[in-house]
Amino acid sequence: MQHRFRLIGGTLAGVLTVAGLTTLAPWQSQATPPGEKTVTVTMFERPYADVASACTDQLGPAGYGYVQVSPATEHIQGDQWWTSYQPVSYRIAGRLGDRDAFAAMVDACHSAGVKVVADAVINHMAAGSGTGTGGTAYTKYDYPGYFGDADFHTCRTAIKDYTDRGDVQNCELVGLSDLDTGKDEVRSTIAAYLDDLRSMGVDGFRIDAAKHMAADDVAAIKGRMSDPGFWVSEVIQGGGEAVQPEEYTEIGDVDEFRYGGHLKSAFQGGGIAQLKAVADGKLGSASARTFVDNWDTERNGSTLTYKDGAAYTLANVFMLASPYGSPNVYSGYEWSDADAGPPSGADGWTDTHAQQTITGLVGFRNAVGSAELTDWWDNGGSALAFGRGDKGFVALNNADDALTETFTTSLPAGTYCNVAAASPDDCDGNTVTVGDDGAVQATVPARGALALHTGAQAG
Repeated sequence: MQHRFRLIGGTLAGVLTVAGLTTLAPWQSQATPPGEKTVTVTMFERPYADVASACTDQLGPAGYGYVQVSPATEHIQGDQWWTSYQPVSYRIAGRLGDRDAFAAMVDACHSAGVKVVADAVINHMAAGSGTGTGGTAYTKYDYPGYFGDADFHTCRTAIKDYTDRGDVQNCELVGLSDLDTGKDEVRSTIAAYLDDLRSMGVDGFRIDAAKHMAADDVAAIKGRMSDPGFWVSEVIQGGGEAVQPEEYTEIGDVDEFRYGGHLKSAFQGGGIAQLKAVADGKLGSASARTFVDNWDTERNGSTLTYKDGAAYTLANVFMLASPYGSPNVYSGYEWSDADAGPPSGADGWTDTHAQQTITGLVGFRNAVGSAELTDWWDNGGSALAFGRGDKGFVALNNADDALTETFTTSLPAGTYCNVAAASPDDCDGNTVTVGDDGAVQATVPARGALALHTGAQAG
């Protein structure tokens, strides 16, 4: 679990990024979001106006299917990123933009062919007291127009024991007032908030801190909505803990935190050949949303981050090319202070979502669809390659020296653009020939990748 807390104005300010639960619900999990374009990008802490522009100029043209945006709620004041995760009301009145900006973003993204996933903070409300970013005065356990003291669990102490389900789901995460989601009135208020976002065109939700709500409660909230859309729960797996990710797969999809840790181990010395078994010990592919990192894991050191350079890029290539799970590309901002909030202008963002290697692999995934994994090859350590049926082929080289190899593929004969290096519209110097027998003789650069698919043939 990631728990962050600081004192702001003498009151406790904290954020979590956790989740989990149990349930018997009628919804099918759908790790590949509905539609032909299946890649999600998380635009962490991006102002809604900037996300609108990104959808039009970058995400739509690149073929992203979904964009996940940071919480649309009024929250506590402060510059730290985690203030967004301490709501004081369900008004859209935070630092990322107001209701009009949010609605305009949804419209712009839909016009660009990109659906919107809203990060929903429904387990808790803010700690302390003060005035929110939209002017709402609040005190702990009293959030006017939404919740009062009786709407919160009676355990008013911090969670201490993650092997105790009651402690995890009824007590307070880093001092945040814990909503009693077992109560009908609480469920109805939360469902009304989510329904309001749906009425603005939001296509689905990432449920923050699902682990801290009983799975039956999460299912009941979803059941109260008129049309809940696509759901994914944040459930961090912990060995020996009472609450596990598998409990949430009946509600929808679940973020697979073990995946990023496996990629880090492989790319930082364990050998990437081990990734042939990347699905072992994890959620089933149909339920798992995969990611190289997110805002918590990049700060706690459990995954690769943008600071890892080429290894980070290659890990994203593998995620996007592999058939396991549903990929979520993380695009955040540069930081040295782990608490630092987002940049105030155009500079300082990582723009991972817009890098050619990443956008080329988004197109790759759209082109190969559900094609099976074929033609696996590895050198036992720093290099691997595999095909996606007769639709695509990818090779990764995590070594310090270039790799020259003749690969076996199932691709039709022809000349292909290496979309990991260049756009199909401008591929001079980055083409590869596949022979009549499917063989490809290619040199993969040090810390580089080769990605070919039938939608990007050069001639």
